[in-house]
Amino acid sequence: MRMFFAAKWHDRAERINVTNPFNGEVIDTVPRGSAADVDAALAMLVEGAKVMQKMPSAERCRILRKTVELIQKRAEEFAKTITLEEGKVLAESRLEVSRGCETLEVSAEEAKRITGEVLPLDAAPGGAGKFGFTLRVPCGIVAAITPFNFPLNLVAHKVGPAIAAGNAVLIKPAGDTPLTALKLVECLLEAGLPPQVIACVTGPGSEIGNAICTDRRVRKISFTGSYEVGSAICRMAGVKRVTMELGSNSPVIVMDDADLDRAAQLVSMSGFANAGQVCISAQRILTPQRRTSDFLDALKPRVEALTTGNPLDESTKMGPMIRESDAARVESWIHEATLAGATLIAGGSRQGTLHAPTILANVSPNQRISCDELFGPAVAVTPFTDFDEALALANGTNYGLSASIFTRDLDRALRFAREVDAGNLHINWGTQWRADFMPYGGLKDSGTGKEGPRYAIREMTEEKMVVIH
Repeated sequence: MRMFFAAKWHDRAERINVTNPFNGEVIDTVPRGSAADVDAALAMLVEGAKVMQKMPSAERCRILRKTVELIQKRAEEFAKTITLEEGKVLAESRLEVSRGCETLEVSAEEAKRITGEVLPLDAAPGGAGKFGFTLRVPCGIVAAITPFNFPLNLVAHKVGPAIAAGNAVLIKPAGDTPLTALKLVECLLEAGLPPQVIACVTGPGSEIGNAICTDRRVRKISFTGSYEVGSAICRMAGVKRVTMELGSNSPVIVMDDADLDRAAQLVSMSGFANAGQVCISAQRILTPQRRTSDFLDALKPRVEALTTGNPLDESTKMGPMIRESDAARVESWIHEATLAGATLIAGGSRQGTLHAPTILANVSPNQRISCDELFGPAVAVTPFTDFDEALALANGTNYGLSASIFTRDLDRALRFAREVDAGNLHINWGTQWRADFMPYGGLKDSGTGKEGPRYAIREMTEEKMVVIH
């Protein structure tokens, strides 16, 4: 495929292979873009931003809705592309296509709801006879820097609100998964989006990302990825709006009054979907000492039933990790934990990019697999003595994106909601749940700002204050 900017599709002599994580086969190639391409893209997007600023919200809504229709017509193609370049099983890819369409549809609806407010200026000294109201206007150019793990929906979460708000958009897709983003651009253009308002530049993040983040023409950066890269972006960005959706290390507290079968079922779903490569994957499972064994008995058969293999095979329950180096890292963290005294309950083996779904028990809170972000198919079970200790363990990390508790006690549930430092809190569910219209973001090192179309639009618009004297 080719990349798109300056209202044209572009190729380059130097191209980058896009490979299937399952077998290493090259499924396509994309151009190796450069800082010069970013500069050319932004030059056109400056003009595109003026076009978007004048476009009525009804037209922005129409374009996004038409895009949804076009994606739905190509839904199986999109799903297969996601599976081939990212590695998640087809059932998960189909769900992602559905969710991506929902995100764009919600963005289309929110395009019609961008409003200011009337302010009672007569309440201020000297304000009698004055009338004030606010206007929300587009930022101008939004840069969407996206991760590999949801190559459609997480791009849609940035592009949909940016267009709904009346901005031009520059997409920098993950180097491992650029194909889905390029197909989305095809649909946006076919839906009638003016070509000068969208760009998608493929290539190395070090060169392209740096060029995007340091350019003053970019007014807003929306990034999803690691804390380390997010921190570097913030240092480079200068005076820009930024939304940072960064790492996580999600805890699940299973209380002594919990339904263990239900908790085990939802932990197996939350911990191993997309081979654990989800920022809100369940990673740390905190259980009462006297019920840990019972919980492991309920969890083990469910995890062992997660068959691994070719993600295009409908019978496969978990596909490969994105790179062999990532699978090797997960393997090393598990080995490190067992050497320190953790007990291997299930899994632990690796074959190339395929890492077996793994359960570790008796994990010390200071082990790397417990206190850092694993981003892989393993859960670490740690016992606690009382609820105070459980809350302290849940908060014992620099991250704060998602957390959950299983309990029948309403007082415990509410105390959990008040005291656990996470942006998304789930009661009697796993950590891996998100509706695409809710506010989504983290505390602490998990980032700043909120996603979800309604909330992203607020961060992709500027507020003006108007006073009539």
